[in-house]
Amino acid sequence: MEDTFRIPLGDWVEVGLDWLTTTFDSVFALIRTVFVNAYDGLDWLLTAPPFWIPLLVLAAIAWKASSWKLGVGTLVSFLLIVGVNQWENAMDSLALVVIATAVAVAISIPLGIWAASSRRVSSIIRPILDFMQTMPAMVYLIPALLMFRVGVVPGIVATIIFSMAPGVRFTELGIRGVDAEVVEAGHAFGSSPGNILRQIQLPLARPTIMAGVNQVIMLSLSMVVIAGMVGAGGLGGDVVAALSRIDAGLGFEAGIAVVILAIYLDRVTASLGSHKKAPVLQAA
Repeated sequence: MEDTFRIPLGDWVEVGLDWLTTTFDSVFALIRTVFVNAYDGLDWLLTAPPFWIPLLVLAAIAWKASSWKLGVGTLVSFLLIVGVNQWENAMDSLALVVIATAVAVAISIPLGIWAASSRRVSSIIRPILDFMQTMPAMVYLIPALLMFRVGVVPGIVATIIFSMAPGVRFTELGIRGVDAEVVEAGHAFGSSPGNILRQIQLPLARPTIMAGVNQVIMLSLSMVVIAGMVGAGGLGGDVVAALSRIDAGLGFEAGIAVVILAIYLDRVTASLGSHKKAPVLQAA
């Protein structure tokens, strides 16, 4: 029986990845060094001191961002993580999430602003974001492994790519949702486009933008567990180990630590996004 016609899409992808890894090997090595150093530094800050020091700092951040109730809840829930001997793994995962989220937000918010200012840019970015959000998460680990080898870096890179789409979408949505009359008032006061963006659009769009940051963090946490498959360690490593050994107890302990981290980051970012600041118009 003759072979049926087949588009060699996978072969083209492999050729393209081979070309990328060969041509930009020094660039990938530099990125790997930067991410490893950033991760190791933050992870050291979280794991080197006695557990109660970063625990109190995280609780204080929750208290300051929201209320004393969230601060006390953070203290109690993080003590549960300590009690099940998952503190170091949780801090490893938190460091990975913070690094990945910081990079994803630093890329996604400017892209969202650009998309909000241009319909053409928005029409180009939208299908790319659709592709990024619908591609199965584990697929991102394959090219990341080829470019950065086993370890925490492919986990960070895959997490950035997988999680940044909501940041772009929510930023564009928030800026486009600012009342046109308020923007026109800024023009009437003689404000420059840059001042209007900084003093009117971004402050008024802040709750929506922070909702996007919140989604970036949630997706980063979900990807961190999957990244355990490529040696990223942390809670994801224990989840993968529990799955391979069919160890329900270990899986639940690591899973509950992920849930606590997710709730903490969700409540803190939601509280930061709820604080509004009235825009101040300034002439150019």
